[in-house]
Amino acid sequence: MKKYMTLFLILFVSFAFAQTGPKITAKVDHFDFGTVVEGEMVTHSFEIENSGDANLSIVRVNASCGCTAAKPEKSLLKPGEKTFIHVEFNSEARLGQQQKFIYVFTNDVKTPEFKLSLTGVVADKNTAFIAKDGKNPKLAIDMSRYDFGTVGEGKVVEAKIGFKNEGKAVLKVNDVKTSCGCTAALLSSKTLEPGQKGTLRIELDTSGREGKLVRTVTLYTNDPVDPNQTVTLFVNIEKSKQ
Repeated sequence: MKKYMTLFLILFVSFAFAQTGPKITAKVDHFDFGTVVEGEMVTHSFEIENSGDANLSIVRVNASCGCTAAKPEKSLLKPGEKTFIHVEFNSEARLGQQQKFIYVFTNDVKTPEFKLSLTGVVADKNTAFIAKDGKNPKLAIDMSRYDFGTVGEGKVVEAKIGFKNEGKAVLKVNDVKTSCGCTAALLSSKTLEPGQKGTLRIELDTSGREGKLVRTVTLYTNDPVDPNQTVTLFVNIEKSKQ
């Protein structure tokens, strides 16, 4: 029995220290560029290493989007050698949350397709100043749609919708606009500190109207990423019987 155990240990150790071939690795395979203004060029360099025991050949590097370009400094790495994959992301005509992938194809048998990722937020260049330290206001409305259901003509129906500043700077509501004179909107506060909540109270007068109606209420704020957010209202008005 001891003989077989010894043989097993010898084989195990031999296997553990056997040749592994080329192996691509990266200490960091993800980069978050934070918030940038639309039109800015984002650049980053990912460091990769051949941690195997044979030459690593980078066959090609592809990006998941035409807005992203990636190029390695070297295409052949000896064991233990490192290089950089330089990435450029063009934020022109891009808005909101972004996630892009860079695929590095090599002769690593176990990981022939190695994935790197780039994430961040692109803000509208026509909106308020973007704080580079990430301390920006962020408007979050509890719901973007509200259905009053079926009501009788002549009634004034009301909805209360919560909103919150999920950012790290003071949120200011610069204006509130409704799509119809039949709709009125009132805010509990036009200024919210980070983490503070508020209420949007909406009244819809159904007088002189019937059938299905759709109306909107839009908040205009200093949120640099999503400054103008709309609540869409639905109602089915039944004509009153004379």
